[in-house]
Amino acid sequence: MKSGRQLLTAGVTALAPAIWGSTYLVTTEWLPPDRPLLAATVRALPAGLILLAFACTLPTGIWLWRSLVLGTLNIGAFLFLLFVAAYRLPGGIAAVIMTAQPMFVLILAALFIGEKTRLLHVVACALGTGGVVLLVFKGTVALDFIGVVAALGGAACMATGITMTKRWGRPAGVGLLPFTGWQLVAGGLVLLPFTLSIEGLPTTLTGTNVLGFAYLISLGAVISYAIWFRGMERLPALAVSFLALASPIVATLLGYLFLHEALSILQLVGILVIIAAALLAQPRPTEPRTLGPTATAGIR
Repeated sequence: MKSGRQLLTAGVTALAPAIWGSTYLVTTEWLPPDRPLLAATVRALPAGLILLAFACTLPTGIWLWRSLVLGTLNIGAFLFLLFVAAYRLPGGIAAVIMTAQPMFVLILAALFIGEKTRLLHVVACALGTGGVVLLVFKGTVALDFIGVVAALGGAACMATGITMTKRWGRPAGVGLLPFTGWQLVAGGLVLLPFTLSIEGLPTTLTGTNVLGFAYLISLGAVISYAIWFRGMERLPALAVSFLALASPIVATLLGYLFLHEALSILQLVGILVIIAAALLAQPRPTEPRTLGPTATAGIR
């Protein structure tokens, strides 16, 4: 029974990166072209402000700087580095490098929150990387040094964000939605000066653009990040990190369905390998859940 609940929690949590996988299609088809930082900022900052307006709860004391740290790691710096990598590397190369993230979590979780490292976890990391290679990697290309560093930095940011979210939990009496809002606002504020200085604001927006931004704010941020942080509270850090691999799976499938991109047998095998890796990384029935020190407080 416990194993079934854990798999259900993992399945619900995987909805968040699945939604993020759909944002590639939304961005290319519905948003103004060549404005990735604008898309990231609009995705994070308004969503966070909406959550805070409903929750009417602001961070205080130690949670002022903790929220800034978590928001920067989980959202602001991660999205910025992700877009730098996407611009300077082919998408397949960037995705493969980002699969270093579960390995980073494996190390950080052992050091900072006491999660045990098992051979099965190492095998899952190898399988996950192999699955993403089959899914998205095409041919041999020259590597851009800055792009590679950015991709590795993005993976490290996400891994550190997952680990520190597990370590700190959330403050007693604070619900999941305001906790999510704190991080979205912090991440959006980190992105805002880069957006204004590098891209600026668009002079015109179409109805399709507005619809795309509404999708990013609602499903792409408010709902998906609330689901994601809920999963972080209830699953081990490594198990959560593998669920992020649902994003390239969904992006590939949507590209096939709506953009008429090819889908080969090897890519289908890659999808199955990624799913197998994610299942291997999920906790066994005898493994205790690892929560942050206050993660059980105020869960609702």
